[in-house]
Amino acid sequence: MQPEVINIWQNCLKIIKEHVNQQCFKTWFEPISPVKLEDSVLTIQVPSQFFYEWLEEHYVKLLSKTIHQELGSNARLEYRIVIENSSKNKNSDSTPFTVSTPTQANDQPGFLKKPKQPEPPKEGIKNPFVIPGLKKMQIDSQLNQSYTFETYVEGDCNQLARSAGFAVANNPGGTAFNPLVLYGGVGLGKTHLAQAIGNFAKANYPSVSVLYVSSEKFCNQFIDAVKNGSINDFINFYQLVDILIVDDVQFFADKDRTQDIFFHVFNHLHQSGKQIILTSDRPPKDMHGMEERLISRFKWGLTTDLQIPDYETRLAILEKKMHAEGIELPREVVEYISYIVTTNVRELEGALITILAQASLMKLEIDLPLTKKILKNFIANSQKSISIDLIQQKVCEACSVAYDQLVGKSRKREFVQARQIAMHFAKLYTDASLKSIGRSFGGRDHSTVIHACQTVSNLYDTDVTFQQLVDDIEKQIKMSL
Repeated sequence: MQPEVINIWQNCLKIIKEHVNQQCFKTWFEPISPVKLEDSVLTIQVPSQFFYEWLEEHYVKLLSKTIHQELGSNARLEYRIVIENSSKNKNSDSTPFTVSTPTQANDQPGFLKKPKQPEPPKEGIKNPFVIPGLKKMQIDSQLNQSYTFETYVEGDCNQLARSAGFAVANNPGGTAFNPLVLYGGVGLGKTHLAQAIGNFAKANYPSVSVLYVSSEKFCNQFIDAVKNGSINDFINFYQLVDILIVDDVQFFADKDRTQDIFFHVFNHLHQSGKQIILTSDRPPKDMHGMEERLISRFKWGLTTDLQIPDYETRLAILEKKMHAEGIELPREVVEYISYIVTTNVRELEGALITILAQASLMKLEIDLPLTKKILKNFIANSQKSISIDLIQQKVCEACSVAYDQLVGKSRKREFVQARQIAMHFAKLYTDASLKSIGRSFGGRDHSTVIHACQTVSNLYDTDVTFQQLVDDIEKQIKMSL
């Protein structure tokens, strides 16, 4: 390799590092290797087709700016993409191929292609989504129109999934993300994101047929097809779809005949350049009771998870929900709900609805005390996960005191105040008795704990700086759940 190429790429990396965060830099730029430089064309090697597409989708402008700054306005960038051979021989080598791109700020990624035109409906094929007896072949997408990218809040917990979903929606069947597998726990937005892809594609490509179906409905339709002797019609119908979205695919587990039928549908769609989107509560490798050939195909595209939203994302979700519904609540109420409800988006929205409903029934104005009273069950659930050790750790970090100073005998003001705050939260968020709390703070008695809680309460109402400190510590405790 030319030493000059290495130096040029290192200079490029220095520029790039100033424009992206550390995690993005480590994930998307450190794995790149410079290959050669000829006639102002810099060739870099990337580890996969997916890697190349992600760079073109998200960082083409940054790469353009960087290359032009280092090599001049006529510079171009070429990618050498490493493709793993499909041979089972473990000694087989990776095969690179090269893709050229102009790398100009206003360029669109060159790898994209238009979605294929849908196949015309075939006469005589029964549509399992219409009432028996109707002959209309038009496919109803079964999509919820309220599930869109505009109503989907992006955060660190779902950034990759949302970006990949948007790329698929813009170019269904034309990216390396096929199938796109979205997985995560209950209420984290898998169904919303999957249907947002369908709604976007349907709006921008009217001729493309989109179909959303739950795994349960797919199974029931297959059972009906077996009973009616119309299995071929069932398969042919699904093979007509351009974008197939199957929700909760993990429920195909241990249903051998359903898996076999879905395998054939999957193969036909994939080989025809159609888009497949799957959601699940677990990644393919953890789907027990599934045929190995299906799991292997689920891994062909991109598998990405949706995680529990952090505090900032929960706050943004609530604010977007309130804006959409025309609701106004005090800022402290919205922040409190975001602190308390840490499990998933569904419970977050449920908490908001509960507050609005009960306040309306009781004809009371919504404020922080009322919110705390209504959401006491949510607080109780959160308390089970909060320990005195966690509280002590967060107080020590916020107040810059050591653990020994927190539980020790020192009467210095900063140590006493930190100790009192920790006792206050221990009483508020744990089931420990006053005696147990005192024992956890250097063997103090229950009267010391009572005095600490009263002191914190009084200072909170009269000292704005102290109030801010307590609120910040409470936030850190909640965000640690």
